[in-house]
Amino acid sequence: MTLDGLSLMVILEGLLGVVRDTLPIILVILGAQYLVIRQPVAHLHKVAGGFGMVILGLYAFILGLDLGLFPLGESMALQLTESGQLGAVYGFAFAIGFATTMAEPSLIAIAEKAESVSQGGLRQVVLRVAVAIGVGAGITLGCHRIMVGDPIHFYIMAGYAAVIGLTFLAPRYLIPIAYDSGGVTTSTITVPLVTALGVGLASAIAGRNPLVDGFGLIAFASLTPMIFVLLYGMTL
Repeated sequence: MTLDGLSLMVILEGLLGVVRDTLPIILVILGAQYLVIRQPVAHLHKVAGGFGMVILGLYAFILGLDLGLFPLGESMALQLTESGQLGAVYGFAFAIGFATTMAEPSLIAIAEKAESVSQGGLRQVVLRVAVAIGVGAGITLGCHRIMVGDPIHFYIMAGYAAVIGLTFLAPRYLIPIAYDSGGVTTSTITVPLVTALGVGLASAIAGRNPLVDGFGLIAFASLTPMIFVLLYGMTL
């Protein structure tokens, strides 16, 4: 899809697609309000306006992925592989993982809540940095797997074995936070760029299948933060 191809019909089809995808959520919320709680929705016009803005925002986000983030990630992966510099590929993978994670709103929220509940025992900045380093390391490892062509399951099994082992050694209060950290890293900012990087890298390397080798980076981005947060907890 290009900017020239954004006709009125294409925009309407995109908006209708977003409405179709969000309609179940709206029906569940309204059904619970009217059938379970049995109360009318307060300020219905504001709620309806909010749903409308959600639909427009989601469509704009999806459009941004198609026009910007996905092509950018694939283009950068192609240029990095053509340069033949493995250090540049690994450095970019770590940097993009670290930077996108530090900007993740969901991680910021959980880190702030963790610091508040622990009464300052867990510093949100340190927690976010630990998670971001974990994501960067995981994406770097995932890119290495794509470049050498190794099966993904060996990496994932070894990673979760490390998580299980560290679970017995880390402080008990930090274990749930570490597990949650693996989930909050795969959100709106990280996923598009990381997915585009993986597919672009697999497409640019001879002998790699983008469908088989290009995906899986998100699994690394979810796994390695748990390891790094558990390791951080063992230093407290």
